[in-house]
Amino acid sequence: MCRIFAGQDPASYGSQTRSIRLNGHSTSIRLEAAFWSMLEEIAASQGMSVARFASTLHDEVIELHGEVSNFASLLRCTCLVYATELRGRAACAGEAAERPPLAARAVAALVAAE
Repeated sequence: MCRIFAGQDPASYGSQTRSIRLNGHSTSIRLEAAFWSMLEEIAASQGMSVARFASTLHDEVIELHGEVSNFASLLRCTCLVYATELRGRAACAGEAAERPPLAARAVAALVAAE
């Protein structure tokens, strides 16, 4: 089991800092490369850029909860929710649906960890 996790490409968990604009304000966010890749996939599935997706998410969280206490953690958890949703859909569809490469790797890692 540990080989699945230990065998990861070190570049996937290397940190990357990106500057994005959240609602007109420039900010820097530091995440691991794998999370940035998954955020790109999520944003593309919504027809948005990562910056636009992040701004929309930020706005919606403020509307629901009044504040965003740790936006980087929210983005990581967003990726986990996305991967979990894909896993659930794949189980319901009997793995018939084709998924994007990154999502397929994320779902495979989650399933293998069980």
